[in-house]
Amino acid sequence: MLEFLRKQLAKLQEERVALAAAVDKALEAARAEKRDALTEAETTAFAEAREALKKHDEEILARAEAIKEAEADEARAAKVAALHGATPEERAAQQRAPIRTGAEPTTYRKGGSESYFRDLAMANVKQSSDAIARLQRNDREVQVDLEARGLTTVDGAGGEFVPPLWVVDDYVKLARAGRVVADQLNGKDLPGGTDSINLPKIATGTSTAEQATQNTALSDTDMTTSSVEAKVATIGGKQIVAVQLLEQSPLGAILDEVILGDLAADYAVRADVFVISNNAAGKRGLLNVTGINAVTYTDASPTAAELYPKIGDGIQQIHTNRFMPAEKIFMHPRRWAWLTVQVDSTGRPLVIPAANLPQNVIAAMGENIVAEGFVGMLQGLPVYVDANIPVNLGAGTNEDRIITARTSDVLFMEGSPRAEAFRETKADQLSVLFRFYNYAALHSERFPKSISVISGTGLITPTF
Repeated sequence: MLEFLRKQLAKLQEERVALAAAVDKALEAARAEKRDALTEAETTAFAEAREALKKHDEEILARAEAIKEAEADEARAAKVAALHGATPEERAAQQRAPIRTGAEPTTYRKGGSESYFRDLAMANVKQSSDAIARLQRNDREVQVDLEARGLTTVDGAGGEFVPPLWVVDDYVKLARAGRVVADQLNGKDLPGGTDSINLPKIATGTSTAEQATQNTALSDTDMTTSSVEAKVATIGGKQIVAVQLLEQSPLGAILDEVILGDLAADYAVRADVFVISNNAAGKRGLLNVTGINAVTYTDASPTAAELYPKIGDGIQQIHTNRFMPAEKIFMHPRRWAWLTVQVDSTGRPLVIPAANLPQNVIAAMGENIVAEGFVGMLQGLPVYVDANIPVNLGAGTNEDRIITARTSDVLFMEGSPRAEAFRETKADQLSVLFRFYNYAALHSERFPKSISVISGTGLITPTF
């Protein structure tokens, strides 16, 4: 199959030469006569030739993408099969195994009959060929579905299998409760084969100035550079399961939903806490980046009217110091709830449904109340509430924080999750240990002035 695709691509590339020549030919007469405009016939010929070339190029790109997918399938199948002692003939058969298309159900799905965890144990512990085949098929399904959405399962190593697509969707790539801030940052795939991601940074720039007089020296300042480092962190957990549950349980996919779902939910929380509060070198969360725009709100009797200009100060400091607009505001659900009960001097609520604008200052968006995620607009920026923002800060350990950020400046890189099964360490108790983990790196220190944080006694535990 791979060789056939390559031959097709070579043929298409040869045909492209003639199509490109047709585009040039349509312009040939105008160029020879040095005309600025084409005749009606030349215009039609040029448009048709260019459209034909465009369609041909799209076909070439599609073939190249198909070759890339086939190569990835072949490499992964060979790697996994080699680990389990498969013969070359068996590997060839695995590569020919069909991949899910259209509405065909996935191998592992919620409510299905197959269990990912059970197959993982059977493949690693008992070398079950049926279980291995299902796991390999699942890997191909996940790869195809993610790449169709412009995503990849980068950072694979071998020996592990990629969890089912529904698990990946539940916490890695889509905004879900538990990782609101993490999902609003500039998400990237984490490249494999490294324990740190280093980016160059301009420390001081060049200069220009008005020339004093003609034929005198221009301004001359040498640029200096540095770099910023994001260390790769490992976030993972484990679960011990009885062999009897794996082999005898009729639960099937329900077992996956219970175990994988809980691990995924906790990973979502840990990844979010990592981007908000982590305080290790090369891994600093938004609250602990050195050199951010710090705004202090000191108030024994805080009110929304007094907090409002502090939020504006955080926004303008990003504009002033980063020279680019702020993009999003993050706060704890308790802070937003407090804002929703604030009233003006005549008793009117300050947070009102968007449909009733523009009387007051803050708009609550949507018909449903949400515990986490997008809740409204404040000073022209979307507001997101996230329960992982700490509420135990400050001298009285009772303050939360409000974060305003240009989130496109903050890179959050994640690999693909991986799960492994081990019987050896728990063989004496007839148990299997499942290990579930992922790699992540946070580049929060590229532009410290892209982040503003409001702190102070004005953000103590609110009263209602």
